[in-house]
Amino acid sequence: MPAYKDEKTGKWFAKFYYTNWQGIKKQKWKRGFATKKEALGFERDFLEKQSANPDMTFQNLYEIYMEDMAARLKQSTLLTKKAVLQTHILPFFGSKPINEIKASDVRRWQAKLMSSPNNYSQTYLKKINTELNSIINYAKRFYDLNTNPCGKAGTIGKAKAEEMDYWTYDEYIAFREGVEDKSLSYICFEVLY
Repeated sequence: MPAYKDEKTGKWFAKFYYTNWQGIKKQKWKRGFATKKEALGFERDFLEKQSANPDMTFQNLYEIYMEDMAARLKQSTLLTKKAVLQTHILPFFGSKPINEIKASDVRRWQAKLMSSPNNYSQTYLKKINTELNSIINYAKRFYDLNTNPCGKAGTIGKAKAEEMDYWTYDEYIAFREGVEDKSLSYICFEVLY
């Protein structure tokens, strides 16, 4: 796992061999790293993704998963999935190897979401939990992960939202007539509705 320094530019580059998914041996070369550590980190991450082992980091699994899903999902679905994963899941699990994620880690993450000052709705909590579950199932199916800790941890949130109460047209008219004599309320209400 060597990294080399380009004497002309003063930058580091990584140059190494790997075997692709078709069994063909190839050379990978990437330049422009400020430090040797960055070049070696690139090589490590690249080889980790190529190896398809369950000891890759969650961040690397996320990148593989999004690349695979890009060909299978509509753009709007992909953007929603990406936003949820980047906002709520990657900050907590990003640097952790996927085979080291335990049910207790998932429970801690769930507790953090449920006690968030953002006060997420029950349906949104369910959506976030479902996204973590789907990416872990992906690792289980394609990268030989033994178990899905989300199943052991349980789920959070609700699939269906609470029933919302709407005004009928008659209720709207009754309210409007009730605030007609209060000019400021009437004007504000009419502007909004």
